[in-house]
Amino acid sequence: MSKEKKYSSIHYSSYLGLEKILDAQHPRSKELGEEAHEEMLFIIIHQVYELWFKQILHEVDSVVSLFKTDNVDEKNIDVAVLRLERVNEILKLLTQQIKVLETMTPLDFLDFRGYLFPASGFQSFQFRKLEVTLGLKIEKRISYTPYKYYHEFDEAQQKEIEKIESESSLFDLVQAWLERTPFLDMGEYDFKSKYMQAVRNMLQRERDAILNSDYLSDHEKEMRLKMNGDTDSFFINVFDEVHHNILIAEGKVKLSFKATIAALLIQLYGNEPILQLPCRLINVITEMDELLTNWRYRHAQMVMRMLGKKSGTGGSSGYEYLMDTVKKHQIFLDFHNISTLLIPRSELPELPEEMKRSLGFYYKHG
Repeated sequence: MSKEKKYSSIHYSSYLGLEKILDAQHPRSKELGEEAHEEMLFIIIHQVYELWFKQILHEVDSVVSLFKTDNVDEKNIDVAVLRLERVNEILKLLTQQIKVLETMTPLDFLDFRGYLFPASGFQSFQFRKLEVTLGLKIEKRISYTPYKYYHEFDEAQQKEIEKIESESSLFDLVQAWLERTPFLDMGEYDFKSKYMQAVRNMLQRERDAILNSDYLSDHEKEMRLKMNGDTDSFFINVFDEVHHNILIAEGKVKLSFKATIAALLIQLYGNEPILQLPCRLINVITEMDELLTNWRYRHAQMVMRMLGKKSGTGGSSGYEYLMDTVKKHQIFLDFHNISTLLIPRSELPELPEEMKRSLGFYYKHG
């Protein structure tokens, strides 16, 4: 390509493809002779969603590529964090967009809803790709029909979904990265046993404080002791690998035992220089999961406001199905649950001086 061609001028409109974009709104109510004013807003809102889904996939796919190696460069962690932070800002916009859609009343929506059947948000190919790429595989998905969730897509799209289903998701790749983390191999320092002892000491002090309280009744003391838990309740996931693996087999936990220990260590000692980026990565992924869940919840609430208990145009139960997905389609729930295992900084086992040096900025892999 010649320099002249490479740097030739381009017009704003043609560069952005505005002619195609601005001519892509075709309200069915108008085509059928009974134009509903609000249908234009409905179309544009959903077109904007699809544009943002495209950008989110662009970012998430790039992060997946960064983690598809047994040696994740520390610089790649920084790139991944920055790109996922961008995804999170977009997810905030997607939730805000619902407020714009809600300037349309339920009666406004009913003016054109009948023209939409059987079109549905379930037919958003990009959103289904995003869910699977993040880690929501078919076995964890709530089904609203007897068919596979992607049966409404064309043959090429179905094959693409099946390919993504067969590959490692972002969840899988981050889990593998955590399992490989060098911070678990600390020579003579046994993080797990030190942490377990710190937990026991903390729980014993809390029990003593409850039992020695002057203002609690015996019944209140008993209730608080139950709520406080012990090493066989909240903390058993990191005390007992066999129990953890049973929970995985039962579908109650997804993150492996080794990855859970690594994530816990990173969160507890996230102020150490070499752990700051890994800690940011875990936090940004957890926030992404939270924001996606918030969007699902606001979407369900909007559907309830517009349709009440009516079924969806795609054949689902509408609001009830969407609310089920709010909790059951969380992908990185195990990262949220790490908070259950955190203990106060004042209770943290002191790291040996040699280890603190190894976690400094000058730390190098062997």
